[in-house]
Amino acid sequence: MWGLLPDMAAKRAALSPGATAFVEDAGGRVWTFAEIDDAAARMGAGLRALGLAPGDRVAALSFNRVEMFVALFAAQKAGLILVPLNWRLTAEELAEQAEIVAPALLLHDAQHHDAAKALAQGRQIPRAALEGGPRGAADLLATPDPLPPAQVPADRPWYLLFTSGSTGRPQAVVQTAGMGWAAAVNAAQAMDLTAADRTVNYLPLFHTAGVNLFTLPVFLWGGTTRVLPRFDAERLLALLEEGAASVFFGVPSVWHDFAAHVGAARPDWSAIRCASGGAALPERLIRDFAAKGALIRSGYGMTETGPTCFIMQADRVEAKPRAVGRVQALTEVRLDGVPDGAPGEGEVWLRGPAITPGYWEGPDAIRPATDAEGWLRTGDVARRDAEGDHEIVGRLRDMFVSGGENVWPAEIERVLCAHPDVAEAAVIAVPDDRLGEVGHAFVEPRAGHCIAPETLSEWCRARLAGYKVPRGFTEAQSLPRTASGKIRKPALKDWPR
Repeated sequence: MWGLLPDMAAKRAALSPGATAFVEDAGGRVWTFAEIDDAAARMGAGLRALGLAPGDRVAALSFNRVEMFVALFAAQKAGLILVPLNWRLTAEELAEQAEIVAPALLLHDAQHHDAAKALAQGRQIPRAALEGGPRGAADLLATPDPLPPAQVPADRPWYLLFTSGSTGRPQAVVQTAGMGWAAAVNAAQAMDLTAADRTVNYLPLFHTAGVNLFTLPVFLWGGTTRVLPRFDAERLLALLEEGAASVFFGVPSVWHDFAAHVGAARPDWSAIRCASGGAALPERLIRDFAAKGALIRSGYGMTETGPTCFIMQADRVEAKPRAVGRVQALTEVRLDGVPDGAPGEGEVWLRGPAITPGYWEGPDAIRPATDAEGWLRTGDVARRDAEGDHEIVGRLRDMFVSGGENVWPAEIERVLCAHPDVAEAAVIAVPDDRLGEVGHAFVEPRAGHCIAPETLSEWCRARLAGYKVPRGFTEAQSLPRTASGKIRKPALKDWPR
């Protein structure tokens, strides 16, 4: 769709040089767009001076900080590829990611000094501290001759994001400038972004939500982002109460934590345009927050497609709390086996400039993620209604057959999450001699509540066909999750039942 695109930082600095781009929550430092562009241009030149060439990977092991966005824009200017690493991983898991991307440099913050040192020594990777020190950020930013602005190839790899790795070997998904602009357009038109908007960056930058929901779109539209090192419910609620965000995104676990917090009612939610994604948000939570004034718009996307493919319309949230709305401006959707635009149910296929070119397998080896016509088959099944709104039914690989009937765990999970004592639920298939497979539910109680498992079967039987009712229930105080907050269902296969 696009050939060459503007240098993001340079273009925004040209449009509003003195406006505030970022505020560091720890310390309160304010960065204007001109300062971000200058810092990125100097860091890009400094990285080149270290001997890094276009296409080289720069890994980063750090909590969220403004310098991470400087590094992201520096990589775009210098033709390098930033690789934010998952700081929650073990040393062995980090080494596996490093083996896949073969970084030429490792950036890190003070909190991850030891982990970075061990990773760098194990693979002989040069490293630099983001806080400064020898060959640190201060030296990189002191480069006397910053890189000049230059157009950016839309499909050139810009940064890599690893998928959660919940099954099999992690895959590094290529992200491009074209994807960034497309995701931003989708977000901006769905959330009505303007230069007056404010958001808070706190989700990990090794996930697409950390970059694209809504920090990069707000940056490109000229708004302001306050950066927190990581999720802190108390601090976030305080910032929302202070008016630090006019647009806000939270994964379901964030909304669950907010709901359990005594300060959940403090912000003026009616003044904040809210969204959620990454997994289904229980209908009960959507209605509870709507009563507080927060209309949480559910959305849908993937690391491979950008996170803003679908975002529900705010005025329809209460009428259709399970829907993710309509496909956004720069994304096309097809439901496999369903005529275009018609109601029906099928696997979600997506196409457009927000879709990744593929998976990183080396400098000259990117494995395509799409078919010959550009469609990416997501593996998720959606149902489209007569008004064009979509509801995610579940994952194809999660569906199981019980006594000849197809069973979608997501449907059962929604029913369980409506129970007054249940915060979250995960249903998996387990073998059964007579029926082949049956469901087993793992349920996480709401804060301050106790679950009587024997009542859950009755609850489900009143709301589901008999073949959908789980044959067993296990209470879990904390379900296993990925760093993006999704429940790791494969891990539940080995849990005691």
